[in-house]
Amino acid sequence: MIDPFGRRVSYLRVSVTDRCDLRCVYCMSEDMTFLPKAEVLTLEELDRLCGAFIGLGVEKIRLTGGEPLVRKNVISLFRSLGDRIGTGGLKELTVTTNGTQLVKMADDLYSAGVRRINVSLDTLDPATFTAVTRWGKIDQTLDGIFAAKAAGLAIKINAVALKGVNEHEFDRMLAWCGEHGFDLCLIETMPLGEIGGDRTDQYLPLSTVRTRLRENWTLEDSDYRTGGPARYYTVRETGRRIGFITPLTHNFCESCNRVRLTCTGTLYMCLGQDDAADLRRPLRDPTLDEAGLQEAILEAISRKPKGHDFVIDRSRKTPAVARHMSVTGG
Repeated sequence: MIDPFGRRVSYLRVSVTDRCDLRCVYCMSEDMTFLPKAEVLTLEELDRLCGAFIGLGVEKIRLTGGEPLVRKNVISLFRSLGDRIGTGGLKELTVTTNGTQLVKMADDLYSAGVRRINVSLDTLDPATFTAVTRWGKIDQTLDGIFAAKAAGLAIKINAVALKGVNEHEFDRMLAWCGEHGFDLCLIETMPLGEIGGDRTDQYLPLSTVRTRLRENWTLEDSDYRTGGPARYYTVRETGRRIGFITPLTHNFCESCNRVRLTCTGTLYMCLGQDDAADLRRPLRDPTLDEAGLQEAILEAISRKPKGHDFVIDRSRKTPAVARHMSVTGG
């Protein structure tokens, strides 16, 4: 799949649910209205859609949410997709999770073919963790992280940089990740969805964070890539990596290889644009075969935009995109 700007689309992010057991302040409002379950694709339908994308050249699939691991029987989807790794055309199956379900599910994820996961952890301070997630308990996430490590999963910690909230913790988090063999990825907050607050109060440029970290750490350029938008450095003192995802200070659109599928079958060709394609209709059309479904996908790819238009400033009172991050799948 080649988009209008010559970029090869090889990475599909699939939101299996918009629901989550936390309410992180940069992602959701506290009182969320979630999709009626009748509008959500079955796991079998999601599997068929993923298969169509794999047939068109997708090599990496990441399951996301909401919180993907709260969806009932979701491990069956992991197993089905895991069976496609290798001879089926898929090279990697991964997941982004808040970690709350990993104590129960880490071994199952590994047995399904997952080898690498991203876990959202914005702070190591228990009180700050509860404040950021609105009602989470850090021990549940930490226990999940170490259960995943014990299961053999490689772990990357994702942390959203929030001004005045966790910006004083990044040295500590870098040291903690180095101690336990984890990579760390810092992310600028993105203007998606109403959250019940002002994102200008949250926004912390990662160029500032990187400068501060270099006062205590040696960050060496790295050509390491995971297929996502992060730019990585090797931390000489720990031997681990730190990544920076900077949609605002330096967008990464020129090399975008990703599209995002929601749990309702809506395909977003760009996280930061509203244009979308309805794949649920062709998926459920009894007159269309696999070739017809793939034709609908290719038509959508032909509309993939050059880039997003994220801006955070006090003159813009509404988010750049109305939908919440949990709908699109990160």
